[in-house]
Amino acid sequence: MSEEHQAFIKTPKQLITVVILAFVVPILIIVLLVKFVSAGSRMGAGASTMTPEAIEARIQPVARFELKGASGPKVLAAGDAVYKAQCSACHDSGAAGAPKLGDSGAWAARIKTGYDALLTSALKGKGAMAPQGGGQFDDLEIGRAVVFIANKGGASFDEPKAPAGDAPAAAADAAPAAAAPAAESAPAAAPAAAAPAAAAAAVAAAAPAAAAAPAASAGDAGKKLYETACVACHSSGVAGAPKFGDKAAWAPRIATGMEAMMNTTLKGKGAMPPRGASTASDEELKAAVEYMVAAAK
Repeated sequence: MSEEHQAFIKTPKQLITVVILAFVVPILIIVLLVKFVSAGSRMGAGASTMTPEAIEARIQPVARFELKGASGPKVLAAGDAVYKAQCSACHDSGAAGAPKLGDSGAWAARIKTGYDALLTSALKGKGAMAPQGGGQFDDLEIGRAVVFIANKGGASFDEPKAPAGDAPAAAADAAPAAAAPAAESAPAAAPAAAAPAAAAAAVAAAAPAAAAAPAASAGDAGKKLYETACVACHSSGVAGAPKFGDKAAWAPRIATGMEAMMNTTLKGKGAMPPRGASTASDEELKAAVEYMVAAAK
């Protein structure tokens, strides 16, 4: 018999090995296939960008609102919320010498002066920092932010508590009572014969005011946002920010066009965080940019 027709299995040991492999190999293949199909998606080390939590954080809205009654008391912001809205622009990066959040070495000497001294500096401003950091928060909210920042730097201040009284609600309740006597003492209505002429005059007077209202509203919104979010850096030129009204500093930026300036505002640049660390809408941010541009022309 030639070599090419000889059997592969020559000994009983080889036969046993082949039989065992014939059973074991298919079983292993089936087990591996089942494990592969049933296993969920796995991520490598550090690949956490597609977790449900990360996706939810990315798609959540930038702005939030809280619905409450007109006569209800104001909900005071917590210290960390005030910090993120108003203080993080400088204290995260240390712009213009601002002590960074969590830098115990930079905060040690300041903490020794006490909470009252830190609060006074925050309310009245110091150096490049505008009064209240340029914000429109209550003194109590600013105090909470001071405690939050100081405690991150090694202090152990107690957070100031809201007053026991409910002043806003009391003021709202008092409004109807005050309005009643005023209504009783109001003069009588004009005679019916004068009504058409008065109505025509009112319409004529209201027309120009209504036409000017959108422009005035947009300008007011821009000024308000500037005073709450932008003034901290643009009033003094912190970290190279062009000063408000400085025509020479603003000229090359204005030359790039509104679209380029808005892109910088939305994405951030240098020490300025995206959107200036503000939760304002794109329209409000644009109004603020237009307000600063108008002052520099």
